[in-house]
Amino acid sequence: MSNSDLQDDVAAFLAELATHASPATVDAYRRDLAALTEFAEAEGLAGWGALELALVRRFLGAERSRGLAARSLARRRAALSRFADHLVHRSVLAHNPVSLTQAPRQPRHLPRPVDVDLLSRFLDTPHDGSPLAHRDQAMLELLYSSGLRLAELAALDIDQLQAQRVRVVGKGGKPRQVPVGQRARQALDAWLAVRSQLAGDAEAALFVGQRGARLGHRAIQLRLAALARQRGLPEHLHPHRLRHSFASHLLESSQDLRAVQELLGHANLSTTQVYTRLDWQHLAASYDAAHPRAKRRHDTPDASS
Repeated sequence: MSNSDLQDDVAAFLAELATHASPATVDAYRRDLAALTEFAEAEGLAGWGALELALVRRFLGAERSRGLAARSLARRRAALSRFADHLVHRSVLAHNPVSLTQAPRQPRHLPRPVDVDLLSRFLDTPHDGSPLAHRDQAMLELLYSSGLRLAELAALDIDQLQAQRVRVVGKGGKPRQVPVGQRARQALDAWLAVRSQLAGDAEAALFVGQRGARLGHRAIQLRLAALARQRGLPEHLHPHRLRHSFASHLLESSQDLRAVQELLGHANLSTTQVYTRLDWQHLAASYDAAHPRAKRRHDTPDASS
């Protein structure tokens, strides 16, 4: 098998992946599998049917040695494993050798939620009323109101927005509906009223840039960072931090972990528990107040009773 055949098989896998995964996921997998293909070619791999555990370990070890972060290494491994599953399904491989490797331990560096009052003052800061300012305000309010991921916000089309909720497609192509708060709805209505000044009639994207095309991930990140500076927020702001603030603030108020899990689109409850950084003292107080045998009796029971 030639080197081009190795690349062709990867291209076929990515084309299939693109039918149900987000563009961001496909792009990430493309980079990961390009690195694997380059390594496999250097190793003289005859074909993907000869992919084995030893080569996979050498590749991941080489990536670690060149300084790849644990999170990036874990994504590399996930991409390899999914590609290997594809090869098994195509009967190219008898089994998935990547499944025999261990995922690297990742440090859990979660962003701190922005203080509720500080975030409220930031969101309530007046703007100049331009179309771009209305767009930015709508993005801010929607991110905080509905806990959307950056990719979910960027991929939104107008027809996914309803009166009191928005339909999004999350990780793994999993759809969900999340509520839109009153302040977010007002900001969205204000943006939709002026959106036609930037976007053409044929543009489906909810959020567009100055040239009328869908706003990209990096552009959204830069706008949030710039708004934080302009409005005097003394902290760095990015989409994931607003999502984290949404989850933390909602959990503090409702203490309904299952509801927060559904709103965030997490498949496992354990992900939500880590994500929201449950406050132990808050949980202990709830436990003391709710559990029938949590409180100690201050009187000593009569031994004869």
